[in-house]
Amino acid sequence: MVKRRERTGLGRGLSALMADIETQGEPVANDGTAEAPTAPRGVRVLPIDRIVPNPDQPRRSFAEDALNELADSIREKGVIQPLIVRPDPGDGSRFQIVAGERRWRAAQRVRLHQLPVIVRDFDDTEVLEVAIIENIQRADLNALEEALGYRQLIDRFGHTQEQLATALGKSRSHIANLMRLLGLPDEIQEMLREGQLSAGHARALLTADDPITLARLAVARGLSVREVEKRAKAKPPGERKKRPAPKDAKDADTVALEGDLSATVGMPVSIEHDSASGAGSVTIRYADLEGLDDLIRLLGGGR
Repeated sequence: MVKRRERTGLGRGLSALMADIETQGEPVANDGTAEAPTAPRGVRVLPIDRIVPNPDQPRRSFAEDALNELADSIREKGVIQPLIVRPDPGDGSRFQIVAGERRWRAAQRVRLHQLPVIVRDFDDTEVLEVAIIENIQRADLNALEEALGYRQLIDRFGHTQEQLATALGKSRSHIANLMRLLGLPDEIQEMLREGQLSAGHARALLTADDPITLARLAVARGLSVREVEKRAKAKPPGERKKRPAPKDAKDADTVALEGDLSATVGMPVSIEHDSASGAGSVTIRYADLEGLDDLIRLLGGGR
């Protein structure tokens, strides 16, 4: 069992972790015969069959066109930038990829036998941090993969949205809005993952009474984000007539608190507060049973 080191903030600093990824080495020829390049940061060459992917890699899909282009580049020029790896916690004879899985996959396509690597003794948290950052800053995760990466950092390692925003150079609202997408039904998440819907479409669907029907309509008709937003807010005339007169508008503090809670749980939250009595209610809306399980786990402190 690997013992985790005590950590503060985001480990030993994301800038320190990412500094390794900027290291450039000499190309490794595509026949696999090149010697390990001499480099001040200890670049070495490993057989490709001793390198394995990170099972917690936040990227779940790799575009075929992009991999083929990278493979063509490697075929012509070799691998210029070393992979970052660590000793595999489950197999001492292998090394687990921390950063560079796209290069590893592309190198396999051109039957490269060896790859340049930098070996680092990263713990699980640092591995996940580097994997997420490398993808976000270099190859762009899709919105769901990015949101899942943030959820992993928060749920598994206790980081806050404020810490992530500061360390990654993102706004807190960007992180909060992406994490809210994880509360959408699976069918909509799949549409988003496949590129049928954009992140803007998905955010608009969060407020819809029937998000799945609206999502299907958006895909079928090619609706713009603005059109989806309008349809999500619109209510049937009969429903509007049956509704009671609206209550007084919520004050700014309540609205802000709703936003904070929604960002924290990754689901829409509504607060109804009676200023006279001081009583009120909090409503959390989940999209499916998986969302309910997530909510129960969150409220139970991860148990």
